[in-house]
Amino acid sequence: MNAPTTDQLPVVVIGAGPIGLAAAAHLVERGIEPLVLEAGPAAGSAVRDWSHVRLFSTWGEVVDPAAEKILAPTGWVRPDASAYPTGGDWAEQYLQPLADVLGDRVRYGNTVTGVARAGRDRIVDADRDEQPFTVHIQTADGREERLTARAVIDASGTWAIPSPMGADGLAALGEKRGGGQISYRVPDLKDPAVHARYAGRRTAVIGSGASAFTALAYLADLAEDEPGTHTAWVLRRGISASTYGGGEADQLPARGALGLRAKAAVEAGHVSAVTGFRTQAVERDGDRLALVAEDGRRLDPVDEIIVLTGFRPDLSFLSEVRLGLDERLQAPTALAPLIDPNVHSCGTVYPHGVNELSHPEQGVYLVGMKSYGRAPTFLAMTGYEQVRSITAAIAGDREAAERVELTLPETGVCGGAGLYDDPDAAQSTDGGGCCAAPATLQIGIGAPTTSGGC
Repeated sequence: MNAPTTDQLPVVVIGAGPIGLAAAAHLVERGIEPLVLEAGPAAGSAVRDWSHVRLFSTWGEVVDPAAEKILAPTGWVRPDASAYPTGGDWAEQYLQPLADVLGDRVRYGNTVTGVARAGRDRIVDADRDEQPFTVHIQTADGREERLTARAVIDASGTWAIPSPMGADGLAALGEKRGGGQISYRVPDLKDPAVHARYAGRRTAVIGSGASAFTALAYLADLAEDEPGTHTAWVLRRGISASTYGGGEADQLPARGALGLRAKAAVEAGHVSAVTGFRTQAVERDGDRLALVAEDGRRLDPVDEIIVLTGFRPDLSFLSEVRLGLDERLQAPTALAPLIDPNVHSCGTVYPHGVNELSHPEQGVYLVGMKSYGRAPTFLAMTGYEQVRSITAAIAGDREAAERVELTLPETGVCGGAGLYDDPDAAQSTDGGGCCAAPATLQIGIGAPTTSGGC
């Protein structure tokens, strides 16, 4: 039997989150067979980790058009377009049904451990572009497998690697010994065990994005009912007019309201802001932990620390393919100047596609949050546009691949960061950061545009 030609092989998509499943839907629409590899046990496993957090965007803004097309014949109806889903709603009512429609094209419990050209390590040039990709996986029961693919779309996100609390980008001294008293996620205070962990206790929250706002709001609500509950909000810079986002001027009302809740928590005394504090160490003080800054300041001991300073891409399993990445952002070289938080806010990030997302290794694409590396300006619908363009290119429709089909209306505000962001990571003087919710923002599919927005 003859081996299949490369164009008869499936396109492997890594990750069954919003962008990975959208990529699969676009591939199906193009008549190309996708194979989605998800490390978790269900669709949207990372989204489910923040299932208690409500998105800033409505249902009308978080469903990919190609995905909706393949869902429609099943009788699926998009929930109320004006309602705001939680992460759990998004996973259960959209992502899982979409994965179910894709059926055997989605495999759970499959962790990708390596991607390479068949018979070629990253050094070898000979006939490289003519070879298919080999994708190495480990299954949930520990078995190792090797798959062959015509292209690889990595939509694995950045959720698995939270950034540490150290101001230099590395773990603070003593951080790894903090054990169960240090968390890198927004707490679900409706969980009795989590509620008990923070109730009546002193917590430090490190970070200044929407994730930090969410944690501050949750802990302030807890303080209303549980005496003794207090939060120290640790910021690397000072508080300015843009610290809390756009408030009532924000065209995303839910995001503006969140910033106002954080501001109210400070004004009510439930939260004490500590500014200009760049963490160098965390020290044990009996049963508590104390933060120490680069300038020698030492905060009063706390019972818990919540670190919300962003996330980073895992590039380890891509070591044998030739990626062109910006040395600072770890984003594709052509994309990095468009999203650099030292220069751009979300209002100036231009919609982009295959041209900005291509690498020296033809046929490998990083999409979604992972494509932005450490930049905090990602929007989920931008990810949908990415995979629309990439799948068109894989199908040989270059005209469609290079056509912009995304319009980003101005929100009027670009100051706070999103769930996955830390605006303090940017060194811009205007505060950096941008406009992302846990995964999405208000944008629309429409006519081509020459201006960005968020």
